[in-house]
Amino acid sequence: QLVESGGGSVQAGGSLRLSCVTSGVEFCVGWFRQPPGKEREAVSLISRHGKTIYADSVKGRFTISQDAAKNVYLQMNSLNPGDTAMYYCASRTVGPYCALDMGVDYWGQGTQVTVSS
Repeated sequence: QLVESGGGSVQAGGSLRLSCVTSGVEFCVGWFRQPPGKEREAVSLISRHGKTIYADSVKGRFTISQDAAKNVYLQMNSLNPGDTAMYYCASRTVGPYCALDMGVDYWGQGTQVTVSS
């Protein structure tokens, strides 16, 4: 089970931090987002070994991390209206594949991020 929190509304240039509580046994956990009227896309992933992956659209602005309990966080800086979306935490239980096009075993319920100009 994945439980997200931390979404909200912010002005362009602002920051938000998303949190995902995991069960601690996932091989790969990441964040996906679905903008209004668009398809869901991968944003960033982290393997249980700490390898991180980012979509080109967020490199240099977003940072994914995990704590000792393997809960996962997404620090989002320099937000712009294009980042407005429902953000979902997702996981893959078994490795070794952890990539932006990976198949997902579990999804969280989502948390809304809205960035105004």
